Amino acid sequence: MKKTALLSVYDKTGIVEFAQGLLDLPNQDWEILASGGTANALIRAGIPVTDVGSIVGDPILGHRVVTLSREIHAGLLAKDNAEDHAELEALGIRFIDLVCCDLYPLKGAITAVDASMESVIEQTDIGGPTMLRSGAKGGRITICDPNDRTRVIEWLTTGMPQKEKFIQNLRAKAEAVIADYVLSSAKYHAGGMYEGMVGTEIAECKYGENAYQTPARVYDSLSNDPLALKQFVLVAGASPSYNNWCDVDRMLQTITHVAAGFDVNFNTVPKIALAVKHGNTCGAAFGDNAVEVLQKMIMGDPRAIFGGLVMTNFPIDDALAEVLLSFNMTEGQRRILDGIIAPEFTGSAIDHLKRKGDKCRFLANSALLSLTKNSLDTNPRFRYARGGFLTQPNYTFILDLKSSDLEKSGQAAPEQEKDLILAKAICDTSNSNTITLVKEAQLIGNGVGQQDRVSAANLATMRAEAANHFIVGAVAASDSFFPFPDAPEVLINAGVKAILSTSGSVNDSKSVDVCQKANVPLYLIPDTISRGFFGH
Repeated sequence: MKKTALLSVYDKTGIVEFAQGLLDLPNQDWEILASGGTANALIRAGIPVTDVGSIVGDPILGHRVVTLSREIHAGLLAKDNAEDHAELEALGIRFIDLVCCDLYPLKGAITAVDASMESVIEQTDIGGPTMLRSGAKGGRITICDPNDRTRVIEWLTTGMPQKEKFIQNLRAKAEAVIADYVLSSAKYHAGGMYEGMVGTEIAECKYGENAYQTPARVYDSLSNDPLALKQFVLVAGASPSYNNWCDVDRMLQTITHVAAGFDVNFNTVPKIALAVKHGNTCGAAFGDNAVEVLQKMIMGDPRAIFGGLVMTNFPIDDALAEVLLSFNMTEGQRRILDGIIAPEFTGSAIDHLKRKGDKCRFLANSALLSLTKNSLDTNPRFRYARGGFLTQPNYTFILDLKSSDLEKSGQAAPEQEKDLILAKAICDTSNSNTITLVKEAQLIGNGVGQQDRVSAANLATMRAEAANHFIVGAVAASDSFFPFPDAPEVLINAGVKAILSTSGSVNDSKSVDVCQKANVPLYLIPDTISRGFFGH
């Protein structure tokens, strides 16, 4: 029995090969029905094809109404039973078994520099989504993604195993792609009135933050970001947990802010290593020597790093694996880590670092090798709130030491300014309120999540002392202004020699006076543009 495939694609790449693949299927008799440009492309390639126009009549309204016809949609929506087949036959309408369609590039039109209402409307596809939805509803083989064409040919070749499930998955994908497409259009026209997100599952977690929170899943928002979670390949170890994925997202915020800070201010990005526990950085360092960077990261807070995650922008080889395992450990003991994220793992590094039960996860993404100021996440941030959600622009402020907005009371030394860049990046991507201490390219104390500035200063100095750091000579960054000079006094009394904060308090002058009397440079950037509140 003959079968009919309807092909109508905007991008003709690979469509000839797909059509030929259908015609070459053994023991199957396929006919090709195609619209306009797709039909012409197939005819030029010598593929026997019937143009949709010969069935529905000549295109009208400048080719805007071709496939929007009862001959097409009856063929897609008819049930595969004797009654509907008889009705189609009486009307001279083909039963369509497969629809392959991609859509006009609406998102590209929306994001184009010269986008206009006219250009966006021109690239808003109506016939394509309608065909796909009819195919999905009719239970047809519905292909909306060029990457699925080969998979469909292979499935047809092998006798259509698990047919119902296969068709259902294609149906769901088509509906999701169209939902995302229409949502893009709605957001463009609404100017903020409507918002949302369509995601594709990339991982299922054993449970969420707690064991009773199941199911827990990770979704990709159809992103092309090279640092999107879907781009991180699990090369060894157990599947990451929900909390692991949350930590990876937080680490990406921090490491990209560090990289951007160095790129903006020094036109270079050093080797960077981070350790995170419960979303907040507990170890961080930068430098030219990978071994020294890892050692400094570990010594930032040796107690907190135990059971945490590590991320680097450089590969992990056997020698570096040994540093992660044994540096500053009692002989015969190993450091326990929950996961390591790096551009790649070379040699037998993974074998060295593996834990019993594969409890250490190894995630690789080569995009970590080339972090710059352009690596920041610029997509909006979403947060569930009861009965709805909140949205805001992403965290993208990077301190430029040459900015005219930066007020300097005193001048920090060049190496102190580098430390301030690291401190600012960590501070701005830790749970506010935060004060962060850095010394000699190493995080030594991170006072996160406090209700007042003095407590944050006390916590930062306490954590530094608990990790046996000598605070004298360190720098400090605060994620918002000092309402009173008491927090700067805590930092100065502990030995801090340069402070970066924001301005905006009625008592800014008092903080400046305290720092000037102690000969401690104080850098202030307006709170309205640089406040680093994060993770409220």
